[in-house]
This record gives sequence, structure tokens and C-alpha cells, in this order.
Amino acid sequence: MIYLDDNARIDLHLHTTVSDGTDTPEEIARLVKKAGIDLFSVTDHDALKGCKVIAGLPDLDAAFITGVEFSCKDEEGKYHILGYGYDPDAKPINDLISKGHGFRMKKTKERLEFIKDRFGFEFAKQEIKELLELDNPGKPHIANLMIKHGYANDKKEAIRKYIDQKRFKSEYVRPDEAIRAILESGGIPVLAHPFYGNGGDLIIGEEMRERLVRLIGFGIKGVEAYYSGFTDKLISQMLAFAEEYELYVTAGSDYHGHNKIIELGDNNLDRVGDGPAGLKRFLNDVRTIKA
Repeated sequence: MIYLDDNARIDLHLHTTVSDGTDTPEEIARLVKKAGIDLFSVTDHDALKGCKVIAGLPDLDAAFITGVEFSCKDEEGKYHILGYGYDPDAKPINDLISKGHGFRMKKTKERLEFIKDRFGFEFAKQEIKELLELDNPGKPHIANLMIKHGYANDKKEAIRKYIDQKRFKSEYVRPDEAIRAILESGGIPVLAHPFYGNGGDLIIGEEMRERLVRLIGFGIKGVEAYYSGFTDKLISQMLAFAEEYELYVTAGSDYHGHNKIIELGDNNLDRVGDGPAGLKRFLNDVRTIKA
């Protein structure tokens, strides 16, 4: 159980250099303290290493929850599934991390080959070696190399105009797999930025309801109702869904350091006075590493 007053600052969606953030886990811990955040979680894509590093820090002042973000896809679309409070040594979640990492490495290599064959973009062997030695290389890392060599002006152009031209038909972690692994590892599965879960499409209204009902059938327990990119209207709609289906509520910024123009703690939770019941239940039930 986590005891926080109504003025406490929370950010449960942060990325480090273990995935596609620009701050190391140690730097995140320092920045969280500097920002006056009382409770946080690191949710690197398909990776637990950052959480394990932070859990081992001796001078961590804020309450910390283990986190992860699985990039998922099935026949119905794409989903980002957050997992909180799991046992970082549990076999189910570590097995799925290994599976997801294998998919990610294969896609990264295929993307490098694709942009070389299609567009003639080549990199030095040492640059490719260093990229593939990263904990979780992905599209932003390839984009950085492209910018360095003048193949693109910025990350948006690099990804949309070139890297995303490579399509993958299969080999994704499925949402039901992610939810099951989180539950079997003692964690709480939560749907990340629900309205933006299917690429750039905005999913609202009855389409969002159908999506949620389907995920509830798989065992999803919560929704990220407070998010840096949500308007008041979107927040209200997601809170209504959470209340209707008795789901937990979480709040996250999706901070990536310099890779996104989002600040620590920027999740719109400061727009409310007394926190929603779903968030209070989440804080009551989730397991913390340090408090």
C-alpha cells in the first residue's frame, strides 16, 4: 500500500536508455528527485533492466514501482500494455521479455538491410555494431544514425518517410500474452494511452469500449486515464470507462528525455483535486519496491 497525500506528484510512465529514452536509470532517479516526484515507475519497452537497476539504488527517496511496456499486436490492431508491481525475477515476465527482445533485434536488423537496399543508406560497421549492442535498439536509434549521416533532417522524417516503409506481417507479442505474463508474475496489467493505442489513429466512443471489453476478457486491470497527450474530454471519457468496468486508473507522462517534448510529471493529474477512486485503489493494491 502506498500512502500519498493529494498534493503528491506521480509519474508512472518513464523511459530510460534501456529502451528509447535519453536518460540512464540512475539519471532518471536523480531527475525524479529534483522534480519533486513522490512516486514513479520506469516502463521501458520490452525490458526490465532499468527497473532492476533503480530497485538496487541505495539512496532512492521516492516510492518506486516496477514497470514495463510491451508493444503488442494481434488481428484487431496494436496495443501498448503496461505492467506494474510484478516480481522482476518471475519467470513468465522474463520469458516474454526474451521473446519480445528477439523480435526487436530481428526487426532492427531487417530495417537496416531495408533502408540500405531501398534507399542506399549505409553506416560504418562499428556504428552498426554499437547500435546492435544497445539494450533495446529500435526505430529512434536508427533514425539518429540517419540524421548523423544527413539521410534525414529529423527523427520524424527518418521514421515516417523511410524506416516505416518496412512492414512486418507477424512476430509481435500478443496483448493476451503480455497480460497473462504480467498477471502470472504478480503484476497489474494496464492499457497505455488507450486512445492512441493503434498507431496514429484516435480510438474513441464505442470503438474504444469494444477494445476495452476485449482486453478485459484477456485480464486487463487498468487504464492510463491521465496522460500527457490527453485533453480534458478524453480524460473524462476514460475515467467513465474505468468506473463502468471497475478498472484501475494510472497517470503517466511517457517521458523519453530529449527524444520527446514531454516533461517529467506531465500527465494532467494536476487538473484534479482529489484523485479518482480507480487511482486510489491502484495505489492501495500495487506492490512497491521502495516506499
